[in-house]
Amino acid sequence: RVVQEGFKPVVAKKSREESSGEGSGVEILANRPYSDGPGGSGQYTHKIYHVGSHIPSWFRALLPKAALQVEEESWNAYPYTRTRYTCPFVEKFSIEIETYYRPDAGQQTNVFNLSAAEKRQRILDTIDIVRDPISPGEYKPEEDPKLYHSAKTGRGPLGDDWLEAAAGGPLMCAYKLCKVEFRYWGMQSKIEQFIHDVGERGVMLRAHRQAWCWQDEWTDLTMEDIRQLEEETARMLAQKMAKCGQAWDRAQVAGQIPVPAVTQLGRFAAACCEGATLVPQPGGGCVPARGLSGAVLSPACPCRM
Repeated sequence: RVVQEGFKPVVAKKSREESSGEGSGVEILANRPYSDGPGGSGQYTHKIYHVGSHIPSWFRALLPKAALQVEEESWNAYPYTRTRYTCPFVEKFSIEIETYYRPDAGQQTNVFNLSAAEKRQRILDTIDIVRDPISPGEYKPEEDPKLYHSAKTGRGPLGDDWLEAAAGGPLMCAYKLCKVEFRYWGMQSKIEQFIHDVGERGVMLRAHRQAWCWQDEWTDLTMEDIRQLEEETARMLAQKMAKCGQAWDRAQVAGQIPVPAVTQLGRFAAACCEGATLVPQPGGGCVPARGLSGAVLSPACPCRM
């Protein structure tokens, strides 16, 4: 129950915390049960992550808004889940993560039944929520398993020998198979390694530390409570993202986008739309223009970027 139900309120809380304004946030497009899908029957979710705030400002200024979004589709059929990430702006990019939750300390060597060829390609990486270091900029004492004590369950703090101390007791290991595809010549290996180190390992380490240290917030919740929390979170995120979208549109119409960014976006449009530069219209959409100066892509741009 700790794993099956605990991560849902954790995800809801993280979604609320990440939605702080334009350039960050989560949109929940779908959250419904499914049958006869990955893992059998479970819960399907479809989300859009706005990641602009996590990208350097100088680089963000060169990109159209569509490039600052990542789509997530997830099939949760505990103890199996499958999640896929794509970016509308980058056609040759995807991340796929399969997860099996097993009541052990991580001793299984081939829980995904990989072939001999697949096993030769894989890299094994064990994440320890207690001993693995967190960067100083992301460290929070209240999210440190070495310091946290649960008032409701009596669990914690955890020492460096927590795995050995828990031998014979209840344990759960999340086995994850992560596949990254970035098929652009000259950049593939570096980008894929960066995604693993920062976008996968770092995120997983922080999320599982948070799940442990937030347990008093969700340990008493029923599944009905969790569904209600998810619905409330979806409504709150929709309202917040709608306000942010309106602010973005007003800034575009008012010409508040910096000139260097406008010019670069115009070049993106020209390259994509057979030499035509696109200019946003107050009512939405774009129209062709002759020059690059003043060109910018709007959210409704017909160009497939």
